[in-house]
Amino acid sequence: MKIRITGGTGFIGSSLCLRLLEKNHDVILLARDPNKANATLQTITDLSELDNATTIDVVINLAGEPIANKRWTQKQKQRIISSRIDTTKNLIEFFKRVEHKPRLLINGSAIGYYGIDESAAPISEGASGDTSFSSQLCQQWESVAMEAEPMGIRTCLLRTGIVLGKGGGALEKMLLPFKMGFGGKIGNGKQWMSWIHLDDLVGIILYCMENDNINGAVNGTAPNPVTNEAFTKALGKVLHRPTFLPLPTIIVNLLMGQMGDELLLKGKKIVPTKIVKEGYQFKYLDLEEALLNSV
Repeated sequence: MKIRITGGTGFIGSSLCLRLLEKNHDVILLARDPNKANATLQTITDLSELDNATTIDVVINLAGEPIANKRWTQKQKQRIISSRIDTTKNLIEFFKRVEHKPRLLINGSAIGYYGIDESAAPISEGASGDTSFSSQLCQQWESVAMEAEPMGIRTCLLRTGIVLGKGGGALEKMLLPFKMGFGGKIGNGKQWMSWIHLDDLVGIILYCMENDNINGAVNGTAPNPVTNEAFTKALGKVLHRPTFLPLPTIIVNLLMGQMGDELLLKGKKIVPTKIVKEGYQFKYLDLEEALLNSV
């Protein structure tokens, strides 16, 4: 298939591009900085470089300013919003003008969609969001992406959890303090961490491409979420390091503000109900095994 990807130079996108090339797909990458792109890929910097007669089978939109890299000032919030909404709006306009519409749009989102109200109950794709920043961001992003559906484009909304893998993602930021023996639970440690190994997230994307009956929201998480305390113990065990130095709530709020509160101190028990029902077989069901293949 002919596939166009935005966000293909990031942690998830880079791995996805390699898998697509292995399967002999024709990949076109939209990248702001072509120097960061895989040299074997056809790369463009703007959608205007594709004419109206261009035929593309699948569009995968993973673009967006990293949400956890900086404190959420009003300026940073706007960058986070614009990097997602504006890119997706440009894709919708592209779909409107091309003669041959893609048959599938896989659009990035996140489990932040479900908000921060704490609950011990498992959350599947039918749950709603709330008024938190992360939830509102995902709701806006998904709303724009769903404008593709009336054009006859099957649309999947990939609500990604905490992605574990080598060379990037949330785990890379955790490793140094843990390796130095300063690891510990965050806050009370009871907040849920809905994780997924990078191989499985890429696998879910490919599975959505191959199965025409999958559409709408798809939770990109493993079936066995754990609490922050359990995650901390598992990572310490894998690294053979102690985990007795907690990061108190007051310090998280002081250093990171709203970003720390929503992303580190809160978490829901998200489960991948839809993709499991559709028959996807996870490679990594056990957290320790996933961590061993990520550090």
